[in-house]
Amino acid sequence: MPEQLNPDPTNPVPTNTVPAATTEATGITEPTEITEAGVAAAVNAALVAIAAASDSAALKSVRTSHAGEASVLAKLNGLMRTVPPTEKAAAGKLVGQGRARVTQALTAREGEILEAEAAAQLAAEEVDVTAALSRWQPGARHPLTLLQERVADVFVGMGWEVAEGPELESEWFNFDALNFDEDHPARAMQDTFFIEPTSAHLVLRTHTSPVQLRALLSRELPVYVVAPGRVYRTDELDATHTPVFHQIEGIAVDKGLTMAHLRGTLDHFVKAMFGDEAKVRLRPNYFPFTEPSAELDLWHPTFAGGPRWIEWGGCGMVNANVLRSAGIDPDVYSGFAFGVGVERALMFRNDVKDMHDMVEGDVRFSQQFGMAV
Repeated sequence: MPEQLNPDPTNPVPTNTVPAATTEATGITEPTEITEAGVAAAVNAALVAIAAASDSAALKSVRTSHAGEASVLAKLNGLMRTVPPTEKAAAGKLVGQGRARVTQALTAREGEILEAEAAAQLAAEEVDVTAALSRWQPGARHPLTLLQERVADVFVGMGWEVAEGPELESEWFNFDALNFDEDHPARAMQDTFFIEPTSAHLVLRTHTSPVQLRALLSRELPVYVVAPGRVYRTDELDATHTPVFHQIEGIAVDKGLTMAHLRGTLDHFVKAMFGDEAKVRLRPNYFPFTEPSAELDLWHPTFAGGPRWIEWGGCGMVNANVLRSAGIDPDVYSGFAFGVGVERALMFRNDVKDMHDMVEGDVRFSQQFGMAV
C-alpha cells in the first residue's frame, strides 16, 4: 500500500480500503483512500495534461478529466465521508490544496491559450490598410486646396506670412472697419448671409479682408500677410458662380510703400503662377477699403482660347480709414492690398469650364490634377 499522509502522528489517516479500479481518463488507479502519494499522483497527472493542452478544446477535455465530477481528485474528495472526524482536517487540507493547485494551473493555462488564440486570430485577420486594392482607385487632393497652397508658397518665398481667421465674422470686422458705408449694397440681406438674430451683427464673411485687419491688430509693424480662405455670398450656383467660394487676399503695411511696390509684387505673383510671359494691368476702379483702387487684369499667355487679358481681382493702397481702424497712423505708415478668387484662377489656369465640377464631389475631377496642380 502507498505511504499514507500523516501530518499529525496523533491523528493517523484511515486505513479503510475498497477494491481498486483504474480510470480510463487518467490512466491511474482509482483511489480507495486518501493518501499523500495518491493526491500527489492525481495532481501531477493533471499538471502534465494541462501543460500538454494546446488549445481551448483540449484544455476543456483536461478540465473534465482532472477537475470534473468523475476525476480522481473529485473521488478523493468524495472519500472524505469515510474519514474519521479526528482526521478530517488533515485529509481535507491535503485534498483541498491539491484541487486548488490544479484549478490555479487550469486558470493560468487558459489565460495563455486564450491570449495565443487571440493573437493567432488577429494575425490571420490582419489587413494591410496601406496597401492599394485593385478595386479602389486612389483619390487626390482637391485642386482648389492645392492651388491655395501654391499661392501661399509663392508669398512665403517672398517673406510673407500666411494668416487665417474665423468664417463666422463680426459685422464690424467684415464691413465697418473696412470703410464700408452703412448703406453699402454689400450689407443688404440679398447679398450677404446674416446670422439670426441680426442684432448680434454676425455674418458669414464675404471676403478674407477681415483676416487682414485682424493681422494688423495682432502683429507688430511692418506686416506682410496673405490670407487664403472660404467666403460666402448669396450667389446662385451656375457655371461661373457659387455661394461658397475661396479667396486669397494679401496686405502689406510698412513705411514708404507705394503703388510701385504693389505692381512689383503682383508681377512676381502672376509670373510664378502662369509663367514668365504673364503680366498684370491695373485699371482705375473704386473699392471702399483702398484708395487709390484698381481692377487687376492678368495677361494669360497660355489661355486655352489663346493669349488674352483676363479680369482677375482688385487691389490698391490701403485706405487711411482702414489703417486708423487698426490703430495705425496713416501719416507714418502706408500699405497695399489685393484679392483674387481661387475658383476663377483655377478655371482659366487649368481650363475648367464649369463651377459645378468643383463642388459636386466627383473624385474624377480631382484625379485629373494628380497630387499637384
